[in-house]
Amino acid sequence: MPSNNNFNPYKFSLLSSLYISFGSYFVINYNDLSISIESLLVSFIIFGLSFLVLQLRVKKLFFERIRQVYKDLEFETDSLIKTSAIDSDMNSFTKDLEEFVKLKRTEIETLKKEDIYRKEFIGNVAHELKTPLFSVQGYISNLLDGAMDDKELLNKYLKRAEKSVDRLTFIIRDLDLITQLESSTLKPEVTSFDIVKLTEEIIEDLEISASKKNIKIVFDRKYENQILVEADRNRIEQVITNLITNSINYGSEKGTTEISFESKQKKIIVKVDDNGEGISEENMPRLFQRFFRVDVSRSRNQGGSGLGLAIVKHIIDAHNENIYVQSTVGIGSEFSFTLKKSKDHTIKN
Repeated sequence: MPSNNNFNPYKFSLLSSLYISFGSYFVINYNDLSISIESLLVSFIIFGLSFLVLQLRVKKLFFERIRQVYKDLEFETDSLIKTSAIDSDMNSFTKDLEEFVKLKRTEIETLKKEDIYRKEFIGNVAHELKTPLFSVQGYISNLLDGAMDDKELLNKYLKRAEKSVDRLTFIIRDLDLITQLESSTLKPEVTSFDIVKLTEEIIEDLEISASKKNIKIVFDRKYENQILVEADRNRIEQVITNLITNSINYGSEKGTTEISFESKQKKIIVKVDDNGEGISEENMPRLFQRFFRVDVSRSRNQGGSGLGLAIVKHIIDAHNENIYVQSTVGIGSEFSFTLKKSKDHTIKN
């Protein structure tokens, strides 16, 4: 809020000159205080010279101080000093300074939020790495304490240790990938490919994992023709894999994961539906955050890095496309994302 006590260089010079001229008048006419043209003329000249000198000196001092302030605050330009009404008052400078302060406050708030996010991220990474590391350490300690002599226990602990090491590998691999995606060092290698064929290959790879929960992975119908899209095939493979894996992890026993494709103008919409437990409204805003889990205990038992959906979001963003989520608790969820159609794509409804 602007202060009511702003220093006014013009007003200061004017009042000071008046005081000087009046003082000079009384000094000159000390013995005779009668008004004369000569004395008034001398006083007027003194007033004019005083005002001119004071105004120039005050403006110079004022300009130098403001330039120094601008320099210290690292303003991008000092054009305001040269062209504004600084010679009359400080309102322009005050307004500009308030805008600068407002900008810096916004930057400080942003930095505070980033710092909180950084600390939370570091904490999450430490926690995710600590769990499998402690598991491996525990199994090795048991083996060293004599369990190696029992072949059954040896085999059991080694398999569990291997599972923990696999999880560590997943976390480190996904952390490296998401870091590259966030820093934009990993650019999509766009090619034209058949999204149906790619999805069929993914389903084939995930069928064993799905069968453990008696979950069926199916298309909504038979796609006889190719559906060609333009994107990075390897990255889109990871997107679909992560979404189907997520539907398996959170799907219901003997449930179904359904994949469908829809043509909309210049886009192909890929949908992954499940009839799992669904996602509550309160969890929706954090769904694509790193290490966020709707059900912590279940997802950790299933393995993985906790970065699957965050990676999905970053890959889709890198393609300048969109991803959507619709979910109802107790009914299921639908993840869908857009891809650019290839010029010679074909799809029949």
